[in-house]
Amino acid sequence: MATRNGLALCQGWSAASTSTALSTTVHKHFHSSVPTTQSKEDDNSPRLTHTDPETGKASMVSVTDKAPTHRTALAVSSIWLPGVAFDLLKRNGHKKGDVLTVAQIAGIQAAKQTSNLIPLCHPLLLTHVSVDLKLVEDSEVPPVGCNGLRGGRVDIESRVACMGNTGVEMEALTGATVAALTVFDMCKAVGKDMVIGEVKVMEKTGGKSGTYKHNQQGSERLGRGI
Repeated sequence: MATRNGLALCQGWSAASTSTALSTTVHKHFHSSVPTTQSKEDDNSPRLTHTDPETGKASMVSVTDKAPTHRTALAVSSIWLPGVAFDLLKRNGHKKGDVLTVAQIAGIQAAKQTSNLIPLCHPLLLTHVSVDLKLVEDSEVPPVGCNGLRGGRVDIESRVACMGNTGVEMEALTGATVAALTVFDMCKAVGKDMVIGEVKVMEKTGGKSGTYKHNQQGSERLGRGI
């Protein structure tokens, strides 16, 4: 009987040990699978503001509590044209009319319509929009993709300002881009080898982040093809 009791006791101890080990294993596994609380560094880490980090759903960022400030932005673009198209542009000889004036108006109009073109942009009451286009004789090797042709380029500057709760960088970029696209559209009949160059924000002011100026060091010259 003692032997049986000893065996039973041994079996009971073995079962208890197994149960304890299993409990410990499950306990450890349970804790390792639960996400830890985010640190302050995680909370302040860069993230996309237009998407919910948990669901991934897109939304227009709330700027309700942001104080209105004077905001400006300068964006640039360029378009390179082969010789025939560029010569006609200089002489204002294109059949569709005054290319530079039409492109200027198109850029201004586009800047005002940015929120209709880009889904999550805020509609803004712009207080100033200007788009300037400048012809540049280009004696350098044309951008990649122009088949070694000679020609010139149009440099484009788009300036936008407002008194608002969010910046106007997108409006400036849209103005510069659409102006370049308009030049392309009006000149494509005589110069399909055109190349639109890099589009970028050169400067912005106002808002929480303050003033930004593009660092030219290491970047390609304006007009170099993308």
